[in-house]
Amino acid sequence: MKQAIGAYRKVTATDEFKEIERLRSRARYNEASALGKARREEREKWQGVVAEKDAEIATLRAQLAEKK
Repeated sequence: MKQAIGAYRKVTATDEFKEIERLRSRARYNEASALGKARREEREKWQGVVAEKDAEIATLRAQLAEKK
């Protein structure tokens, strides 16, 4: 077990390993940022659709009220 721990520490201490981990971390951050942006854009899109439909409904209600 000591040999395995020693080997792990030796590998993780290398500059190459640190760079790979930095790149992985950056990729995870970029992916999370992109997903968050896509969610925000989609939410804004649907809020616009809902607002348009609400306006249509209000217009129809007003027309019905005038007919009564």
